[in-house]
Amino acid sequence: MIAIVTGDIINSQNTDSELWLPKLKNLLGSWSATPENWEVYRGDEFQLKCSVDEVFAKSMMIKSLIKTFENLDVRLAIGIGNEVFLSDKITESNGSAYVNSGRLLNDITTEGRTLAINTDNDKVNRDLNILFKWTSIDFDSWSIATAEIIHRLLINPELTQEELAKELNITQSSVSQRIKRSHFDLIQETDLFFRKKIAEL
Repeated sequence: MIAIVTGDIINSQNTDSELWLPKLKNLLGSWSATPENWEVYRGDEFQLKCSVDEVFAKSMMIKSLIKTFENLDVRLAIGIGNEVFLSDKITESNGSAYVNSGRLLNDITTEGRTLAINTDNDKVNRDLNILFKWTSIDFDSWSIATAEIIHRLLINPELTQEELAKELNITQSSVSQRIKRSHFDLIQETDLFFRKKIAEL
């Protein structure tokens, strides 16, 4: 099994792509090579292939990066399944993971949701999508400051509050308050729950 994330940037037409696009490409490029494992196409849409275990954490890294830009957000459709045809370009590969992800993006765009998952297991879909509906209430309302601190902690969980304070040029007490407001511990717990649930497939 593999995981495919198909995403699109919300409100991209109202923001200069030169601000966010290089950073998105840098993030995706830090994980694997393009165009085999990820690709940005049509200006504001992208696809990423990764391991099933890592897909929620990587989705949160993408989400938190995009939310550091004013008025931007991202839809993320996670598809879990197989890969029956492997091309040199991810957008030309095929299998149930690709189908599950691509169709799901259309569905959540219509429904106004920003995070969902589609696997071949209806029970896993139901349980995880209920969880994602609840957590998205929090994720979708992240401020720029909250997204910034979450992104840094997701990329490097070993960062101390002192190091974060220095990076962000704020006090350690401000870092502590931001971490608390961000519910970062809940994101970590959700990731652990996701990994356990996805093991049922």
